[in-house]
Amino acid sequence: MKAELSQVKRINYLWFLLIGLTLFSAFMAEQPTTGFKSVVIMALVLAVKGRIIVDHFMELKHSHKIVRTLMQVYFYVIPALIILIYLFPDQIAKWTTL
Repeated sequence: MKAELSQVKRINYLWFLLIGLTLFSAFMAEQPTTGFKSVVIMALVLAVKGRIIVDHFMELKHSHKIVRTLMQVYFYVIPALIILIYLFPDQIAKWTTL
């Protein structure tokens, strides 16, 4: 019973952390000037949120290693792509134009 209560408290803490990170991201996105630092911070927040969701809410922490690794790689590749798109918008636009 005590272990279940501890699990519920941890999930509640993580849920509030996700809400806080989401509100922080919304605040950062509404700033009048966005720079490289803002983009990196938001990409890191995205990676942290993804890791929390994969490990605790999707319960992949104890799943098959390949499945868990693929999901974690996804949440590291997407933020890296966001940063690359911010740094090289014209080049990436040329590569992705038909």
